[in-house]
Amino acid sequence: MTVDLSITVNGMKFDNPFVLGSGPPGTNGKVIARSFDLGWGGMVAKTFSLDASKVINTAPRYAKHRGRESNEVIGFQNIELISDRPYEDWIDDCKQLKKNYPNKILIASIMEEYNKAAWQRIVREVQETGVDGFELNLSCPHGLPERKMGMAMGENPDIVEEVVGWVKEVARIPVWAKMTPNVGNPTVPAGAALRGGADGIAMINTILSVTGIDLKTFRPLPTVEGHSVPGGYSGQAVRPIALRQVMEVARANPGVEISGIGGIETGTDAAQFMLLGASTVQVCTGAMLRGYEIISELKEELGKFMTDSKFTNIREFVGKSLPYFTTHHDLVDRQKSAREAKEAARAASAGGKAQARDVETWKGDIAKETSGLVTN
Repeated sequence: MTVDLSITVNGMKFDNPFVLGSGPPGTNGKVIARSFDLGWGGMVAKTFSLDASKVINTAPRYAKHRGRESNEVIGFQNIELISDRPYEDWIDDCKQLKKNYPNKILIASIMEEYNKAAWQRIVREVQETGVDGFELNLSCPHGLPERKMGMAMGENPDIVEEVVGWVKEVARIPVWAKMTPNVGNPTVPAGAALRGGADGIAMINTILSVTGIDLKTFRPLPTVEGHSVPGGYSGQAVRPIALRQVMEVARANPGVEISGIGGIETGTDAAQFMLLGASTVQVCTGAMLRGYEIISELKEELGKFMTDSKFTNIREFVGKSLPYFTTHHDLVDRQKSAREAKEAARAASAGGKAQARDVETWKGDIAKETSGLVTN
């Protein structure tokens, strides 16, 4: 059986649903070109803004959370900011990438302050480069909160709706809103983004966290001159949280296009996100830890899942598991009904066996009574 891994989302045709997520894997045009050559279905560039001079990163800026026994990296924290490369360099990179890879999907991740003119300027100028879509970073959990950027913007539904509306006034290409998981109910800001006109939702961004404390120095990790800040947590440990939030938003907004993000390292991880409503998936930490070449495994594993499950294309199973989520009250009722049905079946079975025994006894009695008779 032949399976088709391509999928069209908001008019953008992806060769396969695996997209390199915004972050270090897409830090400049050169590495983005390499990802296209390796076979990634799409690429979301590292988030950039109009004024890179205000972006000053520190070192170190990463911390790893390892399993107790295996020492495997199960969680990854970063305090990295958006791109510190000049805006003009990004404009040049986007133009060159679309010239060299006209059929590959390139999505520009952009972030700005709470300023309509700035948002509309960056949208107008970047879309002229030929990029296929925008991802609005409304969710970076650390850095620049004093500028009302990232999560500071994305946790407020009113601001989310307003900013997305500003963008949609001038955007001629699809717009995805990248949502923060650091909220009580993820459907609220996602719903606001959709009301503002977003064509799709990307989720989740990293989870605000503290990876750990060095027990010799008593300093938090990563440590910069003896101090730190809470950072964004990613990696396979966040996958259950990401799956739940994707499911919630998909159920609340039937048919919405979702790009699932969070701990995806295998093709079967991706399949789970798709079963819960994602039409594409983004990989960032997994590619950082295992290399960009992971794409070959991802495509092979997803293809095997589809073959084994007798799916010929991705749309056939997007959201297929959503009907199996319900309320706790309904679970209680279902369990009660199942038990009652089993008891009824058991009783019916016992009654049938008793009736069968009565028939056999009756036959035995008749045989005894007639055993002495002789037929002439």
